[in-house]
Amino acid sequence: MSIDTARGVLGDATIAELESALRGTVVRPDDAAYDEARAVWNAAHDKHPALIVRCAGTADVIHAVEFARSQDLLVAVRGGAHSIAGFSTCDGGIVIDLSLMKGATVDPVRRRVVAQAGMTWGDLDHETQAFGLAVTGGLVSSTGIAGFTLGGGVGWLLRRHGLASDNVTAAEVVTADGRVVRADPRGHSELFWALRGGGGNFGVVTSLEYQLHPVGPQVLAGLIFYPVAEARQVITGWRELTGDMPDELTTLVDLTTAPPLPFLPEEVHGTRVVVLAGMYAGDPAAGEAAVGPLRTLGTPIADLMGPMPYLGMQSLLDPLWTAGAHNYFTSAFIEPSDAAIDALLRHHLTTPTPFSELHLHQLGGAYARVPAEATAFSQRGTSTLCNVIARSPDATGFDAHVTWARNARQEIARHGHGAMYVNFTGDAAEDKVHASYPNAVHERLVRVKDTYDPTNLFRLNQNIRPSAAA
Repeated sequence: MSIDTARGVLGDATIAELESALRGTVVRPDDAAYDEARAVWNAAHDKHPALIVRCAGTADVIHAVEFARSQDLLVAVRGGAHSIAGFSTCDGGIVIDLSLMKGATVDPVRRRVVAQAGMTWGDLDHETQAFGLAVTGGLVSSTGIAGFTLGGGVGWLLRRHGLASDNVTAAEVVTADGRVVRADPRGHSELFWALRGGGGNFGVVTSLEYQLHPVGPQVLAGLIFYPVAEARQVITGWRELTGDMPDELTTLVDLTTAPPLPFLPEEVHGTRVVVLAGMYAGDPAAGEAAVGPLRTLGTPIADLMGPMPYLGMQSLLDPLWTAGAHNYFTSAFIEPSDAAIDALLRHHLTTPTPFSELHLHQLGGAYARVPAEATAFSQRGTSTLCNVIARSPDATGFDAHVTWARNARQEIARHGHGAMYVNFTGDAAEDKVHASYPNAVHERLVRVKDTYDPTNLFRLNQNIRPSAAA
């Protein structure tokens, strides 16, 4: 049976030739496994690729890239498949699915790990915590390591150990012409620079090597819930405290709706609340003094801040972020001035669903000490990252929810310099991507793109368009 693609028709013999070259498998639209294989975490993107290549290793990735290029197929690369902006799937093209590639090798002496790109943060944390080590990972453990890292990587270790991308020491990459290269400070150094914050633009990253750090197994972490009536004083108080917080402590303010969980009084279920979340990446006993002031910013509804396993904090939010909902994320780097807080509070009171939220991520610390020119992620001077999240259990009214998020972001972004976090730009919009990098950084990224992907084969990402395709 031939398969229609966005560019033409693939015959059985052509597909069989690809399949014979793989250790992994090819999933076709008429296969029983197709609907499960094409699904991504973010149900807002319901696409029908012509083929899904489930790669078992780097050789399979090489064959899939060569096949896509020879057949002029649109290429989507899938790691953890959260697909916030829909880039890990496509209509009528090929999905290069890395989710079977979950190997990791930890070197506890050098404190390094080489991790294949199909791993999630739950997978990787499981391996590294066996040695009491970790690297900055996602706030939800089902997040894939590769996409998260290539766009920067904001997590609970950010102020202590920097972004995930700051801790990358090498990467294995299959380029658009089917070569395998190792990018590190000594070889393909410009590609190495670009991979740390430049997104998935330059090839298929098949493994990442990270510098690890002693973390856990116990940390001081958790959540403190405050009533919405105290939101302004909580946020302004938090803002004042952040100036003197130790690097070990990374915090987040979440303007959200109280879920129906047993540790919250029934009378607050379904009401708007402000949540302070944080983790102290050091001795939990020493962390008590650091988190103490967070407990006195108002009248807590529930104080769930205390000693817990690092793995527990890394998966604490998982039950609220399961697959199958419709999601739209957008973002802005801001300073939380009084006017910015006014805007945040106004939009919090109009969240369209109980699952829609506004987050204020505390930056600074190790994150801010990385020289701007050291990586492609160059937004080091702002104190706060605001993420605006529209989330709905299904498609009902979702377009209106997205409009709420875009409008909220537009107003909140006035209190910054216009840049977005490229992992949370919401849409495939090159003007937003360009605005998120200083001009000199964007020009340098274009030069790297010209070298490694001059035809823009890898364009399902927050795209850096090569010169030839401009």
